[in-house]
Amino acid sequence: MATTVKVWDPLVRIFHWSLVTSFAVAWLSSDEIKDLHEWAGYCAAALISFRLIWGLTGSHYARFSQFVHGPKTTLNYLRAIPGGKAERYLGHNPAGGAMIIALLICMGLVATTGWMQTTDAYWGVRWVENLHEFLANCLLALVIAHVAGVIIASYHHRENLVRSMFTGRKRIGTQNDIR
Repeated sequence: MATTVKVWDPLVRIFHWSLVTSFAVAWLSSDEIKDLHEWAGYCAAALISFRLIWGLTGSHYARFSQFVHGPKTTLNYLRAIPGGKAERYLGHNPAGGAMIIALLICMGLVATTGWMQTTDAYWGVRWVENLHEFLANCLLALVIAHVAGVIIASYHHRENLVRSMFTGRKRIGTQNDIR
């Protein structure tokens, strides 16, 4: 059996699957069950607030400073993917880090525009409703791209990244792995 190392702490994993659940519930209840939709949005907002704090104070691989890279590093990583030359990271790779930021921002904006619709100032305001729906569709596109990225990275590096988000562990590869 391959040697593994703990990468994702329990709070990162609980956050991840809770946010997945919140988004799925909000998406599926959007036109049918208003109260459930709103509570799923409030849960997502609370989870994002937690993740922002945990990204600054959490464990090594949870910290933004560990996985947020500049545009040059991220673009170089993306360019290396088609040729199979993208380096393996124990934590999030540069594309994954950029995706996390995009998902957090978009989910935060969806939650904010959803909350705005519950206030007296913006209740029934069409542009807020349209923006909320547009952002929710953008978020769905990001989720699909995220899942595709996980599948591609899992295949390329021959590891099950979904399983690692349940167990918290990833295999230790070669000395060339980037920590």
